[in-house]
Order: sequence, then C-alpha cells, then structure tokens
Amino acid sequence: MRILLILAHPDPNSLNHAIAAAARQTLEQNGHEVLFHDLHAEGFDPLLPAGEIPRGATLPGDVARHCEEAAQADGLIIVHPNWWGMPPAILAGWVDRVMRPGTAYEFVGEDGGEGVPVGLLKADKAIVLNTSNTEAGREETVFGDPLERIWKDCVFGLCGVADVTRRMFRIVCTSTAQERREWLDETARIVAETFPPEA
Repeated sequence: MRILLILAHPDPNSLNHAIAAAARQTLEQNGHEVLFHDLHAEGFDPLLPAGEIPRGATLPGDVARHCEEAAQADGLIIVHPNWWGMPPAILAGWVDRVMRPGTAYEFVGEDGGEGVPVGLLKADKAIVLNTSNTEAGREETVFGDPLERIWKDCVFGLCGVADVTRRMFRIVCTSTAQERREWLDETARIVAETFPPEA
C-alpha cells in the first residue's frame, strides 16, 4: 500500500518527530511505500493564495505533488500537536491547499457548493496521532475535543475517508522517558493494526 505520512511540528527533537519515525518504520517493515513529508523541514508554505482557490487552478509544483500524493494514497497518517484545540498553522494551511475540490472532494450535479460534497480520496483509512498537555476530562468537558471533530468530520469524513483512528498522547510536558517509550510502542501497534503487512 502507498501511505501518505504528514508531520507538523517545528522541533526535530520533539515527541511528534519520534511518533512519526515510529509510524514510518512500522509501515516500511510491513512492506508499504511511505510518502513522508515533514512540513517544517520542507518549508511548506501554508498560505493559500486567491489564485489557487478555483477548481482547476494552476498549482505550484510542490502543492501539485502533495495533491497527487493525497489523491493516490491508500491510507493517510497525520502527526501533530494540539495547539489551541487546532492543528498547527502549517498543517491547517496544508489542508487548505491540498484537500481541495477535484482532489479530495467534489460537488456534483446542480450543487454549486452549497450542499454536501462527495469525497474523492482513494484512501479508506486514516490515523491521526496527537500530543497534548491538556488533561483528558478537561479536553472533553470544557473544549469538546475539537480535534476529533476537525479530523473525523470536517476533513476526512467530508473527503470520503470513513475509517479514522485518532490517538492523543498526554500529558507530554510531565511525561517520563518510560511513558514516551510506551507511546511509541503504542504508535507502532496502531499503525500495524491499521495497515498490516502486505500479503
């Protein structure tokens, strides 16, 4: 399988980078082709220019490549921290520029954009791996777990990916080395269960 793995964290020494590395290693061990992008290391520009908004717009080479990879991927993995209940700006911009009409979704028939689109992504499974310093009960009761809604409903659900596994590792700022090792082991298990070895 061809799996698109997107990492959005500026610190190469972060737990997010270690999580992405564990996911990538597991995928490769299971015989999958990994399309990996560290958005910060690559200098991905998250700003959506007005000229890119229309369907069929001419896209810069790197954005066009991301769109093609997203469209052709058999599965997706997104790794990022919880910042203000949102993905980091660079990842939000990646969604703006890559999860676009004609690539990830399409309005059909007489629908001019006011209705519910049809998802176009080939992938039927996605994993979202997050880190947080917010206690689980507070996240759910005070904030309503916005990342759950963003990824499962607003992004992947709309783009046709129905099977979304999400795991939040917390609380990172007080975590021990042992806890982090266990989180990386859990990452490997989740990835292996979702994308098992090629037959």
